[in-house]
Amino acid sequence: MTDTSTKLDYSKTLYLPQTDFPMRAGLPAKEPEFVARWQDMNLYKRLREDARERPLYVLHDGPPYANGNIHIGHALNKILKDVITRSFQMRGYNSNYVPGWDCHGLPIEWKIEEQYRAKGKDKDEVPINEFRKECREFAANWIKIQSAEFKRLGIEGDFENPYTTMAFHAESRIAGELLKFAMSGQLYRGSKPVMWSVVERTALAEAEVEYADVESDTIWVKFPFAQGPDDLASAHVVIWTTTPWTIPGNRAVSYSPRVGYGLYEVQTAENDFGPRPGEKLIFADALAEESATKAKLTFKRLRTVSAEELAGMTLAHPFEGLAGGYEFPVPLLAGDHVTDDAGTGFVHTAPGHGREDFDAWTDAARDLEARGISSAIPFTVDDAGYYTKDAPGFGPDREGGPARVMDDNGKKGDANKAVIDELIARNMLFARGRLKHSYPHSWRSKKPVIFRNTPQWFVHMDKDLGDQTTLRSRALAAIDETRFVPAGGQNRLRAMIEDRPDWVLSRQRAWGVPICVFADDNGNVLKDDAVNARILAAFEQEGADAWFAEGARERFLGDKANEPWTQVRDILDVWFDSGSTHVFTLEDRPDLKWPADVYLEGSDQHRGWFHSSLLESCGTRGCAPYDTLVTHGFTMDEEGRKMSKSLGNTVTPQDVIKDSGADILRLWVMTTDYWEDQRLGKNIIQTNIDAYRKLRNTIRWMLGTLAHDQGDEIAYADMPELEKLMLHRLVELDEVVRSGYDSFEFKRITRALIDFMNVELSAFYFDIRKDALYCDAPSSLKRKAALQVVRHLFDRIVTWLAPMLPFTMEEAWLDLHKEAVSVHLEQFRETPGAWKNDLLAEKWRKVKDVRRVVTGALELERAKKTIGSSLEAAPLVYITDPELLAAVSGLDMAEICITSDITIKGDKGPLDAFVADDVKGVAVVSQRATGMKCARSWRYTHDVGLDPVYPDVSARDAAALHELEKLGRLAI
Repeated sequence: MTDTSTKLDYSKTLYLPQTDFPMRAGLPAKEPEFVARWQDMNLYKRLREDARERPLYVLHDGPPYANGNIHIGHALNKILKDVITRSFQMRGYNSNYVPGWDCHGLPIEWKIEEQYRAKGKDKDEVPINEFRKECREFAANWIKIQSAEFKRLGIEGDFENPYTTMAFHAESRIAGELLKFAMSGQLYRGSKPVMWSVVERTALAEAEVEYADVESDTIWVKFPFAQGPDDLASAHVVIWTTTPWTIPGNRAVSYSPRVGYGLYEVQTAENDFGPRPGEKLIFADALAEESATKAKLTFKRLRTVSAEELAGMTLAHPFEGLAGGYEFPVPLLAGDHVTDDAGTGFVHTAPGHGREDFDAWTDAARDLEARGISSAIPFTVDDAGYYTKDAPGFGPDREGGPARVMDDNGKKGDANKAVIDELIARNMLFARGRLKHSYPHSWRSKKPVIFRNTPQWFVHMDKDLGDQTTLRSRALAAIDETRFVPAGGQNRLRAMIEDRPDWVLSRQRAWGVPICVFADDNGNVLKDDAVNARILAAFEQEGADAWFAEGARERFLGDKANEPWTQVRDILDVWFDSGSTHVFTLEDRPDLKWPADVYLEGSDQHRGWFHSSLLESCGTRGCAPYDTLVTHGFTMDEEGRKMSKSLGNTVTPQDVIKDSGADILRLWVMTTDYWEDQRLGKNIIQTNIDAYRKLRNTIRWMLGTLAHDQGDEIAYADMPELEKLMLHRLVELDEVVRSGYDSFEFKRITRALIDFMNVELSAFYFDIRKDALYCDAPSSLKRKAALQVVRHLFDRIVTWLAPMLPFTMEEAWLDLHKEAVSVHLEQFRETPGAWKNDLLAEKWRKVKDVRRVVTGALELERAKKTIGSSLEAAPLVYITDPELLAAVSGLDMAEICITSDITIKGDKGPLDAFVADDVKGVAVVSQRATGMKCARSWRYTHDVGLDPVYPDVSARDAAALHELEKLGRLAI
């Protein structure tokens, strides 16, 4: 055979990676192609068919409002849900995701009203069902837009058949749940102070309120004694409040038996108004001096006033004699809510304007009536914020008309000034000031709310339901049975259920499911199965608009139409709607199940959807509609500030997708501690782009290498140790991945896989095996075993990551598996337990320690330019640690360290040898390799030139070339 080496381009004889999988992902352009492909092939339907016989795993979607483009919070939320459903789908479940939307309530009604106002229209002049039709159309349009935005994120679900709270069936089922509360006696009409939005003209739930700082008028008010010991006859009790406008609603003053009180006499006074020398006032001792300072007074303490003295005493209202409306006694009531931390130690009690005030008043109602004191609660402020006739001197009888607490724009009215002026005129103002404090605002209008006593519909929290349980006790028991991720969510939800008042269901709005009951003048609800059946049947066919149609009362009441039943026109709290979604989705859809395996939402939903779903289900079914609650935090900017348009620090999912792709956004979600608040900005996005690029390039190398895979199967027993080590690591990673998906710890999975790909594959295993994979003969067992392991690595890593990075993993999977339909129709590969080998892993941990010292020594030589490639080196390695020496014995350490040769000695190295501080007992002396450089593999060996046909390559490479030639794979 003649010398043909000069005719060959040896690079063409190597098994170099070959792939069309691009290094540059081009995700913004590529991802929409996959969205269209999945839609064209109806991937959702294929997934359902594929999983038809598997057990259901159901994540029930908390419904976003259908009223605007999605924001970063939506993206975070939906991506987390998608990863959960996909991961269970790929692990043997039928994990069906049904998206849903909340369509009723103020967010949408407010938008339509804004459009009306812009056109100079009044919604009250439009027939209610026409207005409701516009709300329905508005919501339907945004559902369509948000669906497209969610699908662009890679979310897979039943977007063709989502659930919506405005669907006729849903409205009928929501109404049916309300009627269950009514028929069981849990629904009642009551008069309580609720948070009221003057701007929006409706009651608000706690979940619809946010807190912001405001500056309020503060006043100290004197209440004279109407009854008491002689030395108190001319004394006054002093209260402090930040809501002067509530004084006309005062009906009592609360004190605490745990607080020490004293009778004080004014010695000097510098104020233009207020107490004068000689006046006697009662304060908590701990607050007397501070109060005197506020009023620019000096006090002299006369004596102690005991709680026993205060009990049973009555005061006069500071407005006694005004318009003949305040002639009632003002009792002193003991209250647990009273402290001596701030104020005066006495609490002004207006039961129509605060929950604690209401509770203190109603708790004492029976005793008050026995003392001849009426326990009635006045309605002092109407829905527009004006004083009513129950506030004489400030209401309609006032010259110039009633004073107003707040106007239609949420601005402070003239009520405070009117009250303060009257107190000054009556010498009942002790002092005044201003205070900056946190105050509730409507999260929609961003305007302050007021606490206002109004007739509303409530659900009892503490009424015996006939089985020695209450709604509260049922909910608390259900919390104990629920798994919380993270665990702290349990205490948060428990505290909210323990402390919450009765559930206010009514809203004074137009768009939503009505409180579809009939009641008499006393609030008693008509309980008639036939009437209820007619209501629900009409809602099923026509939607809740049927309640507002002409002739609805007569239609539903039937033969009871002549009886004095009033049709309730209030709308249900939208949280009742969303709290009922488990009924018309989980119960009613055959492709779902009740209860859900998991609910996942932001941590604010402990007082929102988690909360209302729990109460609704416990009230009608006695238990929670979910087994697990997962919560996520909120997204801040890179400096930890809340995102806002005014700060210019918002990051929108649309912008991230346009610039970088949805998989980059998804990778960010997967690498965050999402249980806490997360941060996002340009630098963080770039960090994720860099991580993605490394991950993609590792997958790309595997694809290129597997282009030469012939599917050979090497028995585990015949595999080299290095391959067995990688299979062992797959067993360990399989456990991390599966347990991570089970516990919703996605960061643990991504961290483990990214580290594995960067450190153990790219920088270790692939680095070592490139020589065998590129250069070994086709028959090489080592090469075949390595290809088999790369195949195992690829199939597992790509399927493990598919729930997280659906676009990239689909692209990679279809690139290798040409016959495949979609990676998302695959299951996670089973990883044989027989691959686990802890002894081998421990041995190779020691081998890696030795390799790390050698690599450190070579890095120094490269820095000094003594060598270029590590293949130019043949280091001497001195090992005195017997365990390390035993670990490397029998291994080709030159191959492992990627040098042309290596010498291992069980001796102590010279003083100038390289050592590493973290690996004891290893020293390295660098040496250049001897011999000749192989023109094909670039290793320096002493057998280059022994083959006459290929005289410039090593014997190994010459043998490979001969084998390739025999197989006809070498063009000479």
